[in-house]
Amino acid sequence: MIFGYIFKVNDNISKKMLCFVSKYHLTVFVAFLLIFLGRMDVNPVTNWNAPLVWEGTFDPVVIDSIYKRMDPRIAVIVFAVGKYTRFLKGFLESGEKHFMVDFKLTYYIFTDHVDEVPKIDQAMGRKITILPVPSATRWQDVVLGRMKYATIAIDQQIRNQSDYIFMMDIDSLFHGRVGAESLSRMSAVLHRGYYKDETREKFPYERRPQSQAYIPKDEGDYYYSAAVWGGYLEDMYKLVRYCYEQSEIDSKNNIEAVWQEESHLNKYLLHHKPTKVLSPEYLWSDYDKKPEDIKVVRISQLVKNYAEVRPNGGH
Repeated sequence: MIFGYIFKVNDNISKKMLCFVSKYHLTVFVAFLLIFLGRMDVNPVTNWNAPLVWEGTFDPVVIDSIYKRMDPRIAVIVFAVGKYTRFLKGFLESGEKHFMVDFKLTYYIFTDHVDEVPKIDQAMGRKITILPVPSATRWQDVVLGRMKYATIAIDQQIRNQSDYIFMMDIDSLFHGRVGAESLSRMSAVLHRGYYKDETREKFPYERRPQSQAYIPKDEGDYYYSAAVWGGYLEDMYKLVRYCYEQSEIDSKNNIEAVWQEESHLNKYLLHHKPTKVLSPEYLWSDYDKKPEDIKVVRISQLVKNYAEVRPNGGH
């Protein structure tokens, strides 16, 4: 079972990976077995048998070497609208140090201030593509607009240029390695504020039945963050389009999900389980002290003055 977790990827990728299994299977199995036995303070698997990734539950050298032989193209979609362009430089420069190092990667930057996208040093095979979008008067419209413009861009452009997609918030910095251990058909990140809650009633799901994002109090697995999520291109396209279409239905019914696309994301993942769940290491926050079970912070959201950076303030 442990060995199988490494290879839970889409069918096409799985076929390519089989070429390398015979060479690496013993090394991988032993490495993962020793690591699992060495980390007893966290749960490394979900109740639907998907891996739950923590520091100490994977071998970075082994997992990267397997995926690098497939030479996947990875896309990162970020939105830098209004004053959020100030976060671009730190995000991009830290990403070049820590995110999918030595993999082919394109940052797709959606922005209303094209001239404020910084030029940074990038390794071979890594680049930036800028996609203009309109300005917004509400931060909620920026959040909901991400699903609309991402859906269009994936359909018209990114589909032919990438194998995997990550959606990320621009007001973040990379602090530690994020590599191939995060790749799968659908990878979701546990929200730092709720990963220790054992009662689903405490999750901030949308509880109003009038919304398409509605989840009853007796349902739910985890609460996932919408600030980092990724997966195989076609699976991501289905999820992004779903969030966009459900938000449009809500809008026509004069309702907005309590946490915008994050609410729709959680509704989708309740019925379409992630094939890999990433621990809060993959999105912590500078607002919060690091607890003992978080051995390393890989990505962290920055402290900021929301009233100043958001067009209509708020949290």
